[in-house]
Amino acid sequence: MEARATSKYLRVSPQKARLVVDLIRGKRVGDAVSVLQFTKKRVTREVEKILHSAIANAEQKNENVDVDGLFVSRAFVDDGPRSKRIRPAPMGRAYRYQRRTSHITVVVSDGE
Repeated sequence: MEARATSKYLRVSPQKARLVVDLIRGKRVGDAVSVLQFTKKRVTREVEKILHSAIANAEQKNENVDVDGLFVSRAFVDDGPRSKRIRPAPMGRAYRYQRRTSHITVVVSDGE
């Protein structure tokens, strides 16, 4: 049985979010939560919320599921839309930069 949770349009670069998501992929849920609590990245709070949401979705699907038996079967980060901004530059010019967003998906499974 699988349960998934997704968070879209997070204001974090996908490259930075993938660093955190790679830490929990394939781990048991309890180990993944403890890894996220001791990781010093800004996006870890969001990933932890998504993981707890996936666990709650698994409990909602099947009431007699063993939460300790769940593991993170898939976790991935997709690019969201980019906001293009302009920063003033010297001599009347302007520099363009992009504000990147991410879509983060976490799938937990009990191995069946």
